[in-house]
Amino acid sequence: MMDRVLNMKGSKSALGENVRTIVYALGIALILRTLLFQPFHIPSESMVPTLATGDYIFASKFSYGYSRHSLPLSPPIFDGRILGGQPDRGDVVVFKYPRDNRTDYIKRVVGLPGDRIQMIDGVLNINGQPVGHEFVKSLNTTDDFGNRRATQVYRETFPNGDTHIIFDQRKGGPADNTRVFFVPENHYFMMGDNRDDSRDSRYFDAVPAENLVGKAQIIFFSVNENFRLLRPWTWFNFRLGRFFHGVRANAEEL
Repeated sequence: MMDRVLNMKGSKSALGENVRTIVYALGIALILRTLLFQPFHIPSESMVPTLATGDYIFASKFSYGYSRHSLPLSPPIFDGRILGGQPDRGDVVVFKYPRDNRTDYIKRVVGLPGDRIQMIDGVLNINGQPVGHEFVKSLNTTDDFGNRRATQVYRETFPNGDTHIIFDQRKGGPADNTRVFFVPENHYFMMGDNRDDSRDSRYFDAVPAENLVGKAQIIFFSVNENFRLLRPWTWFNFRLGRFFHGVRANAEEL
């Protein structure tokens, strides 16, 4: 009888220890996710060729400080940013879509507070001056729906020297010529690298600094468009060449 009582006490003690371990692990994971790095999945091709549909990235939360959007569910416990740093022109940034403050978007910072931004014949103009727009080559690409199309590849260079690759798939598209956008204080103008297939600040205007979530740093996992979680035979459709690459490295390898 005594042995049985001791065994029951031991089982309860072991169960309690296991529960505490799980709680501690979840607490540490929450702290890491909130303060340091958060994983995100890329669901569309708006940032091709820098990021592909099916990429999984880590974004650094500490790069721009913290706002309510740094926390799960974006609780309205304070306004603005604390310990804030400012994005550089050319950074690839995760932010909350400003029209619902809930949906995660990822784009490149092209306009800083005080800038005037305009697209003219498919070329980005900053403060009345066209940025570097060097033709690289033509590609035949396939979109997420299997459609083949001719794509022009350009190397875009910002005034601060930041260089990256962009896609131009349709000359004279609806966002190739825009009005002049003035970027207000504490706002940033965002655009996708796949210029004709990106819904960005050309459509919803500049993004408040409070909506910034983190800076995209590294692709840690990637699967192709055939991957389906509920179809085990597709689980090995990995893009191994994209694993553990810096966000910029993949586009430069075109």
